[in-house]
Amino acid sequence: MPETVTLYTYFRSSCSARLRIALHLKNIPFTPVYVNLLKGEQSSPVHLSINPSGTVPALVIQRDAQEPIIITQSLAALEYIDEAFPGGPALMPPVSDPEGRAIVRTLAQIIGCDIQPVTNLRILKRVAPLGADRAEWSKDLIEDGLRAYEALVSKTAGKFSVGDEITLADLCLIPAAWGAERVGVDIGEFPVTNAIVKNLEAEEAVKLGHWKTQDDTPEELR
Repeated sequence: MPETVTLYTYFRSSCSARLRIALHLKNIPFTPVYVNLLKGEQSSPVHLSINPSGTVPALVIQRDAQEPIIITQSLAALEYIDEAFPGGPALMPPVSDPEGRAIVRTLAQIIGCDIQPVTNLRILKRVAPLGADRAEWSKDLIEDGLRAYEALVSKTAGKFSVGDEITLADLCLIPAAWGAERVGVDIGEFPVTNAIVKNLEAEEAVKLGHWKTQDDTPEELR
């Protein structure tokens, strides 16, 4: 077992929220290190030595005197958590169900590839000088992604995105839903997805990982 688990995180980061929720769901103790993206702390030499991409999250696992394991992409970190910590609920269907695993990965990547990038602070900063309204621009693209998610999840949903157990897809969906609502997306326009979001928000691990409950969340936003 790892000696320590450290998560470099920012309260608004949807990718960080994926990992916060996963760690709580698996009951894995971890130490958060807060990186303020608005202050540019992600570009500091210290942070870049941990995550050369200059982003969050970064998951760091220290085992005894070994070199630490550092994972700087959230989807890879989620699969690592699932494989390295078999206790607690599985985040992926079993290897004996390759179709189910492909469905979970497809849904997760709709979020990770089609939706999340257009909410990324680095991307939004580059859109503004082009004259686009940042919120409106990202809203349209998020809605496109949610339409695709809704079309697929309508065939696989139970209580959650794929059946009645939380999967990696759900860990990607719920922070994306929070970000979508922030820019004015009406999740109710996607009824199956909306029902899944409501079920997820009732889960204790999701409450613990919510952006409003983090120690680095400004008091006025709590």
